[in-house]
Amino acid sequence: MKQTAALAAPALDPARCYRAILAKDARFDGRFFVCVRSTGIYCRPVCPARVPKREHCLFVPSAAAAKAAGFRSCLRCRPETAPGTPAWAGTAASVSRALRLIDEGALDEGKLDQLAARLGMGERQLRRLFLAHVGAGPQAVAANRRLLTAKQLIGETRLPLAQVAHAAGYRSLRRFNDAIVKAYGVAPGDIRRASEAAIGAEIRMRLGYRPPFDWERLIAYLAGRAMPGVESVTARRYARSFALDGVSGVLSVAPAKKGHALEARIALADVQKGSALPMRRIAARLRRLFDLDADPTAIAAAFRGDPLIGPRLARAPGLRVPGAFDGFELAVRAVLGQQISVKGATTISGRIVARFGTPIDGAEEGITHLFPTPAQLAGADLSGLGLTGGRIATLKGLAGAVASGALDFGPRETLEAKIAELTALPGIGDWTAHYVALRALGEPDAFPASDLGLRKAAGSGAVVSTRDLETLSQDWRPWRGYAALALWTS
Repeated sequence: MKQTAALAAPALDPARCYRAILAKDARFDGRFFVCVRSTGIYCRPVCPARVPKREHCLFVPSAAAAKAAGFRSCLRCRPETAPGTPAWAGTAASVSRALRLIDEGALDEGKLDQLAARLGMGERQLRRLFLAHVGAGPQAVAANRRLLTAKQLIGETRLPLAQVAHAAGYRSLRRFNDAIVKAYGVAPGDIRRASEAAIGAEIRMRLGYRPPFDWERLIAYLAGRAMPGVESVTARRYARSFALDGVSGVLSVAPAKKGHALEARIALADVQKGSALPMRRIAARLRRLFDLDADPTAIAAAFRGDPLIGPRLARAPGLRVPGAFDGFELAVRAVLGQQISVKGATTISGRIVARFGTPIDGAEEGITHLFPTPAQLAGADLSGLGLTGGRIATLKGLAGAVASGALDFGPRETLEAKIAELTALPGIGDWTAHYVALRALGEPDAFPASDLGLRKAAGSGAVVSTRDLETLSQDWRPWRGYAALALWTS
């Protein structure tokens, strides 16, 4: 097998990495991968296999870098289930945004120059950033994401292999088969026969994270804002309806029984003819919803010396930013929440779902509808729901912009550009725009400085001004979103 030299990447200390794999230290899981020259396999630091000799080890920062260097994924430790690496989740804002777009399939059909243009840069500049922060180019990363998604679906579901190929982002069954054989040395059917996947219609996905993970605080936040008819949240389980790319159904997420992971279960209710299962997009949205790519240890270390945020994070280790599965749904909820209580916004959102949502056969108690589409709300009569005329105009303007394609919930080249795009809509102010950017887009530096709760918490009894809080928050970049959660939590 041909093994090329490792690509340019963040420097790794080989001695430290080797000590980590000797100890099987889970704190390093996802931070780097070990490529074994003698076998041509790459593994996670926690792989249960016998530790190779030091001279056979090459350490790289990402699974994509290992694959680009010519190594095959280990079938025992399954690198596709490793937590997201810090380099992929926030070392460079532009790379982080590009990776979110790749997760959504931007390079499955589109071209690299189109992705670069969406991020406000040239193709060569984007390649250089990826090589510097990930250790592989954007197309190699996209190919690796397709491969690892396919491997997970082969081993953990009973979907027909043709559906697995399309769900993972492959344009043809032949390319899918060739990629699997090249990467793992066996055919897809052989991997399935060796797996322990349960037979049944339900699809299961394992979503790894880096500990600590404060599930209790995150699920309590989501429970307090659950959309009636669309979401059902208990202390141990989150469930919701969804419709994506011609596929609809109900999914649920709960902590896995073993390991640092959540387990998602997906029950399909309807698959329109010609639709490919959007498993990569579902996984990406769930990772954003539960903020699974965060590195809580690194974030806490960044705030350790801050007298306001440091002690709060120390009291809430593993604090995550509650995200959103659907950006439009979250934006509607944010508009409803302007100047009224959380409970009031929940009540009105339930009325909107009941009147305009699409009914479904509830596979889960309390889940009765799909959330209305932008086109449905843009043409809806929103009177009689308890909304002011101004709020109705804002909702219809928002829905119309999304329905027409003038607004989407993908990242822009900078946070500031996205805020400007959102606040250009009538009735969307700075607070709403930052709140949407924080939760729907996963922008870790979004910070709604005008929020009264933040201003009270930052003043330790007194209420600081929006301007003073904005000035204070500059020291918290690029993690202002986590500072906001720490203040809200207190």
